[in-house]
Amino acid sequence: MGDLGRVSHRLSRRPARRLSRRTVLRGIGYGIGTTGALAALTGCGVPAAYVKPGERAAADSSDRDRSLQFANWPLYIDTDEENKSKRPTLDEFTRRTGISVRYTEEINDNDEFFGKVSPALMNHQETGRDLIVMSDWMAARFVRLGWVQEMDRAKQPNVAKYLDPQLRGPAFDKGRLHSVPWQSGITGIAYNRKKLGREIKHTSDLWRPELKGKVTLFSGLDESFSLLMQGLGADVTQWTADDFHRMCEQVEKLVESKHIRRFTGNDYVKDLASGDVLACQAYSGDVIQLQADNPDIEFVVPEEGAELWAESLMIPNLAKHKRNAEKLIDHYYDPEVAAELATWVNYVCPVPAARDIIASSKDEETAALAEDPLIFPDGEVRKRLVIARDITAQERLEFAKTWNGIVGL
Repeated sequence: MGDLGRVSHRLSRRPARRLSRRTVLRGIGYGIGTTGALAALTGCGVPAAYVKPGERAAADSSDRDRSLQFANWPLYIDTDEENKSKRPTLDEFTRRTGISVRYTEEINDNDEFFGKVSPALMNHQETGRDLIVMSDWMAARFVRLGWVQEMDRAKQPNVAKYLDPQLRGPAFDKGRLHSVPWQSGITGIAYNRKKLGREIKHTSDLWRPELKGKVTLFSGLDESFSLLMQGLGADVTQWTADDFHRMCEQVEKLVESKHIRRFTGNDYVKDLASGDVLACQAYSGDVIQLQADNPDIEFVVPEEGAELWAESLMIPNLAKHKRNAEKLIDHYYDPEVAAELATWVNYVCPVPAARDIIASSKDEETAALAEDPLIFPDGEVRKRLVIARDITAQERLEFAKTWNGIVGL
């Protein structure tokens, strides 16, 4: 990426506000048909689905074939202002290493992509992809099934040095051996402070009488449960079935009383922007975009806490270019590269060292991002952020059925 001055110059060319990836991918549901079918596969412990560690690697052709296949979500990487087909940080990787990257924006939904690659993985076949990005709860499923390979951290010095300490030890992947965060984020509460006329500090504030019919929650169980359990005082790093059922009982009563307006996918941003709702569950990255149009929109990490999540890079079994994929991951943990990516995607940057590089930008708008707690959470916010224990395969079918019954899916 060159020296700091060169990076600062490149960062100063940050474009105007873009729609976030989550905002564009709005309205995706999590019906029992899809969730139930996939839970049946993983929850019943199908012997053929699990792949033993010794059966996950293929002969690596990285040395003779300087390429790799990278599958990601739409709008989740930097693009050139004049030529949207160019991705500067990927182009820089190719210049540095000589490794070409075939980058596809083919992941639109975790369950959908799981369904696309699961037949190959459960039958011990390669997927045609060397690198994929999955949300925490789906990454947990891949790790449990033994469908992704352990990475060689000796070949990833940037990851070892710069990965955010708070993201190093999720319950589903101890030591982060099989996954590395691409970007991170916070599931908290967004609200219109001017229209509401007061602050929101606690999850329980959502249930105050003046907000009846003006609140939305996420329809997806994995997206919803942590914040709601934390609002009831549960330790979500080790939550129990009792915590889950207590949360469901509360939400069911709020649905019956019509306090909750509706359950949403990513289309909650429309309701909040229009004023149809005054407060809702929200993703930190989306709120940065909303605030550009309406400074009255605020995002809060409740006093009881909120979930810090990640969408992580993983190398599927039998990938033909594992070493090339490991190099690409480490490239994005170079603080200069992480800084450039962070100015585009506006999620929580998993490389805290990128903050100083952004702060040094000659462009005031870009430099201000270094002080945005939704990209670089400060110490007080971090004290309230946790990575929730994921829903296990054994729990998923029952819990999804209960939740979807309340939500109406």
